[in-house]
Amino acid sequence: MSKQHHFYINGKWVPPQGKNTLELINPSTATTLGTLSLGNEQDVDFAVKAARSAFRTYSLTTVAERTELLESILNKYEEKKEELAQAVSAEMGAPLWLAQAAQVPMGAAHIKQAIRVLKNFEFQTVSRGTAICYEPIGVVGMITPWNWPLNQVLCKVAPALAAGCTVILKPSEQAALSAILLTDILHDAGVPAGVFNLVNGQGDQVGEALARHTEIDMISFTGSTKAGVAVATQAAPSVKRVAQELGGKSANIILSDVDLPSVLKQSLQACFLNSGQSCNAPTRLLIPRQYQEEAIEILRPLALAIEQASATPEDKKRLGPVVSQIQFDRIQALIQAGIAEGARLVSGGLGKPEGVTEGYFVRPTIFADVQNTMRIAQEEIFGPVLCLIPYDSEQEAISYANDSEYGLSGYVYSKDISKARTVAAQLRTGMVHINGAGPDVSAPFGGYKRSGNGREWGEFGFKEYLEVKAIMGYGE
Repeated sequence: MSKQHHFYINGKWVPPQGKNTLELINPSTATTLGTLSLGNEQDVDFAVKAARSAFRTYSLTTVAERTELLESILNKYEEKKEELAQAVSAEMGAPLWLAQAAQVPMGAAHIKQAIRVLKNFEFQTVSRGTAICYEPIGVVGMITPWNWPLNQVLCKVAPALAAGCTVILKPSEQAALSAILLTDILHDAGVPAGVFNLVNGQGDQVGEALARHTEIDMISFTGSTKAGVAVATQAAPSVKRVAQELGGKSANIILSDVDLPSVLKQSLQACFLNSGQSCNAPTRLLIPRQYQEEAIEILRPLALAIEQASATPEDKKRLGPVVSQIQFDRIQALIQAGIAEGARLVSGGLGKPEGVTEGYFVRPTIFADVQNTMRIAQEEIFGPVLCLIPYDSEQEAISYANDSEYGLSGYVYSKDISKARTVAAQLRTGMVHINGAGPDVSAPFGGYKRSGNGREWGEFGFKEYLEVKAIMGYGE
């Protein structure tokens, strides 16, 4: 049997306890990639027992030992980067150029950050006779999504291993191929048996079993807000730590002093990157009302020039499909809702792009005259759909930006950096990007409100996997 039909528990590939399987589909072609075994509560229990046993010794390893292990993982990861890119492209539809340029490198970046933080972190300080000690929290259950699979797995696994924790990973069943390949990398790098375990499965089986398990000390979850609420509810009776990175509906405030063509091109690219399947995508573009028509004339040809299935996988003009038929149908329903509520369709719309007959490709869609109360302005679409919301004053733009149940990210463009900083300070979001600034893997990633709690990336993400102990009377 292939590794798609096994789980990695206690350092070995082992057969599942049940017989349920799932068909894996390539989103670009809607053809079958194979089948995947789905785990159950018994599989999870075996993995937890292995992780609990391994924690007794792994938690006592030195900083030097864990640094050496992470460096070995990084080296093995770099050796397999092309295979990883191919896997990501096949399983969730990212164009090969995007998998090579961003999806795979983001995973490596998190391993490097974990190494940097680990080498410089003070696990114990003493002040006025009291020692403050940071210790690994224990066994961590991780539930990760399909949209940036290696990024989301390694921004959890790398700092957890660095902190001295042991792990049970349930990746998205739609992104199992890259997780299986990564598991082989971890094994070949010398991760001790039981320190990392992989159980594939669905949320209502494996995910719930992880959340409920009394021998798991922490759940790290990335996914939809609805699923995050369910995980937190299931985890509550055991009072385990729950860190969540959930949905987003990020506003992009364009102030009146910008170079409009340049800023709009950047904004469209950021919104449509990864086919709009990013929780922090700038999907609400807040534009001064007097510039909306000019913005439409700039954006429409840019959207029409985007190539999809007709482009080669390596072509950077290529926009990939969305991940599944279910996701395609949901996006179509929200596009229809935008039309029904009276938003002006600028480009794209319902159906697949012209000439596309296979795969889950969505037409790059732009709406104008969007009111902030419309469904397309409030619900996370998770597809290549941009909403232009005109505003009459900066304070109105800030009000619109904050009028959302989400608070993951925000974007501000202005030639006046002081003004941009002032606007950024008023956004109720965990992150703000000024003038197109890209991600910073050393900075905290996470949100306010229903976008989650806790933080990932860099030192902030590392600390999520640590408990704090105070020892009074320790002495100087």
